[in-house]
Amino acid sequence: MTRDRLSPSRLSPSDVFRVGAAGLRARPARVVLSALGIAIGIAAMIAVIGISSSSGAELMRRLDRLGTNLLTVSPGQTMFGTKAELPTTALRMVKRIGSVRTASATGSLDTGVRRTDRIPDTVTGGIAVQAATTELLTTLEGGVSKGTWLNAATEQQPAVVLGSEAASRLGITRTGVRVWMGDRWFTVIGLLGPMPLAPEIERSALVGVPVAERLLGFNGHPTTIYERSADEAVEAVRAVLPRTVNPENPAEVEVSRPSDALAAKAAAAGAFTNLLLGLGAVALLVGGVGVANTMVISVLERRREIGLRRSLGATRGQIRVQFLSESLLLSALGGVAGSAVGALAASGYALERDWPPVVPPWAIGGAIAAALVIGTVAGIYPAMRAARLSPTVALATT
Repeated sequence: MTRDRLSPSRLSPSDVFRVGAAGLRARPARVVLSALGIAIGIAAMIAVIGISSSSGAELMRRLDRLGTNLLTVSPGQTMFGTKAELPTTALRMVKRIGSVRTASATGSLDTGVRRTDRIPDTVTGGIAVQAATTELLTTLEGGVSKGTWLNAATEQQPAVVLGSEAASRLGITRTGVRVWMGDRWFTVIGLLGPMPLAPEIERSALVGVPVAERLLGFNGHPTTIYERSADEAVEAVRAVLPRTVNPENPAEVEVSRPSDALAAKAAAAGAFTNLLLGLGAVALLVGGVGVANTMVISVLERRREIGLRRSLGATRGQIRVQFLSESLLLSALGGVAGSAVGALAASGYALERDWPPVVPPWAIGGAIAAALVIGTVAGIYPAMRAARLSPTVALATT
């Protein structure tokens, strides 16, 4: 004669979910406050990653639009530590390089620009006056917001084109007005738009080379040469520029790539992003401590419920699963809510700055996974504590 063996009851995944959710529904205020800590940490991390990704996407869009094939040549220092000088033939030599598509130059002038002749010479407003070749705008791929650029006729006359920042500092918003330069009046014939790869042009007043030599004492030595070449030839051109520009003293020539400055700016922003991510991780950890505290209090308050379930046949493992599932659901609730808030914040910030909104899917998935890990770790101790309660002791608790 065989005896029927009693087998322990089993909880299906749906049962586990219902049991865990029931425990959370009984204390909605506490659940919201506990999940808030997780949500804040997740939202901070998602927002930081989203804003950083959107900024990077905007940088790449700008670089694609502006190009990374622009190189600038400027004088370095002599072996005696004094400022070097580029030869007057430097621009012509650069144009002879086979891969160079276009090249232009500017030369600094020892004068200032003022709205009237009544302003002292010492007041410059931080605006540089430079002689510029007519190809400058083409090389920099810039644009004129108002008026016109220098041409073969106006470069011979006392005419000036103002960079956007220079015009703003002078309070000039239209062409046709006159400014005082080098003890004579110059007529403003154009206002430039933004020049992201050449911010020094934005702060300059630009005149033609011939009139600069005739009226402003320009000696013909360029201070900056701008050149564009084929993308695949940039590094090769960069290598030959110093010896081409100044064959006698190539060490006195400095070559830079303006797009590298934008990339360095992005890298600096990335370091700041890592700091903010660390702060978000700390907030997430604090939220995990809050979840653990909530679950410990829940175990203490529900000892009679635990004892009743144990008396009705629930195993220690099922009690552990019940409280662990509550912790996971609590963390998942905070993770999902925080991901949504963080994604909305990052997208809103990007759209407000006219950036392409980018929130990497891996960031959302990783954030929710991190919340679940935090929930698991936070729920282990309370679940084990609940499972160790003796049914008789638990039922006797008042």
